[in-house]
This record gives sequence, C-alpha cells and structure tokens, in this order.
Amino acid sequence: MSPRRLGQHFLTDRAIAARIIDAAGIDAGETVVEIGPGRGSLTGLIVEAAGRTILVELDGGLVSRLLSRYEGCGSVCVIEADARTLPVSSLPWLDGRPYLVVGNLPYYAASPIIRNFIESPHPPARMVAMVQKEVALETCAPAGKKSLLSIAMQLYAEVESLFDIQPEAFRPRPKVTSTLLELRPLGKPRVGLESVDDFFRVVRAGFSQPRKQLRNSMANGLSETPASVAGLLANADIDPSRRPSTLSIEEWAAVYREYASTLAHGKEAAV
Repeated sequence: MSPRRLGQHFLTDRAIAARIIDAAGIDAGETVVEIGPGRGSLTGLIVEAAGRTILVELDGGLVSRLLSRYEGCGSVCVIEADARTLPVSSLPWLDGRPYLVVGNLPYYAASPIIRNFIESPHPPARMVAMVQKEVALETCAPAGKKSLLSIAMQLYAEVESLFDIQPEAFRPRPKVTSTLLELRPLGKPRVGLESVDDFFRVVRAGFSQPRKQLRNSMANGLSETPASVAGLLANADIDPSRRPSTLSIEEWAAVYREYASTLAHGKEAAV
C-alpha cells in the first residue's frame, strides 16, 4: 500500500525532529516504540538516544527500507503491523518494563492507535505523538467542552499539547496544522468501573445527540424514555437539562453506576 493511500505525511524539518526528540526526553537505555517511522526522520535520532528501538510500520515498502538500513543492528527491531490493532504484549523486549512511544501518526488512525496503547494491559510510561491539531484540542478538552474522544483519552491518561507543527514541516504538505501531544497513562482507569464497556455505552448514548439535553440524548441512545432517564440522572445528582459536554469523567461514572443499578438491572430482570 502506498504512503499516499495510507495518508502519510513525512516529517522533513530537522529542527522540528530534534525538538520532538528533546520533548520525548529519551533516557539512555530506554526502550522506545516508534509508530510510523516512515522514511526515518525521527528514527536515527531515537536509535542514537535509546537503548532499544522497536519500529512499527504498516507500509511494506518502507518496512523493507528500514530492514535494509538497520540490518545487523541488534538494538533495532522492525515490525510490519497495523498499530491500531497490534497486541502490545506481542512486542519484543518489553517484558513488563517501562517503555516510551513516539510517533508521527496518520491523521485517520491517530485516535485508535493511541487508545490501543494507553488501554492495553501494559501501557507505555509516556507517549509523544504528532496528531492533527483538532484531534489534540479535542483530546485535551477541559470541563465544559468534553467529547467522547476526550473522555476516552482522559479516562486512561494525563494529556497535554506540547507545541504545534506547521504544514511546511512535512512532505507531502498536509492541509492542516499538527500538534505534538503527550500522554502519560495512569495504568488503570481514572475512576473505578465494573464494566468499561458499559461505561462507554452510557457515554456514547449521551453523545449520540451532543447538542441536546442529556435526558433526550441518553433516552435516544439507550432506547429509554426521557422520563426514566431524567430519573436516573436525578439519582446521580446530575441536572437532566445539562448538555453531555459539560459532564466530567467522575460525573459520567456516577451516571454509569446509576444506570447499571437501575435501568440495566431492570432489563436483566425482565429477561
């Protein structure tokens, strides 16, 4: 598959590459997983700074180039894989030890790649990734501007936008600005949840119609009546007229717990 079909924009600005490596703060001896090394603008700097480097690339042609470049280098492992679905536990050299992820992530795949790593049983100690600026803004959204994406990311990690990267730093030149995003996984969800799947079922229902009041968007998403959802929200101490973007992760957890103990329990009893 060609780089263009994969939506890849290769970093060519050496000054920006050096700044990214500086922001990553790679310690000597540290294991680094680079996602989407592409033509290697960051790779050489990572290999120089790290103890071991695992290169995960989807494009077969680029994989061949990387294999040729690092043939005989015992501290570099090249893996042809889709980082969105790659089992993190299958990566070599980790053995339960801390590691760092660095990547220039394709815009279309950035969110699922990040989630695959931060939600894995063995998340990285840190993750520094270039993403579309709009994705970074949404990921780091504060209270009052939350979205399904920001809830998903912030449930598992502390997130911070480090600096923007202009289109002219890439070839081919993208139409949008990129941002270097840092994530520090928490190791477990920010709030205690019996079922992460059910938690996200409730959150997805809330954001199914994000401009509507919670009582209506959740009723639609959960196939319940507005009245029953309004009662659920009231029991969770949430005003049913609020918009989904205004709820914190802790408030969503309260809604999920109330849902699990009332509406969901009621459905199970009916069956």
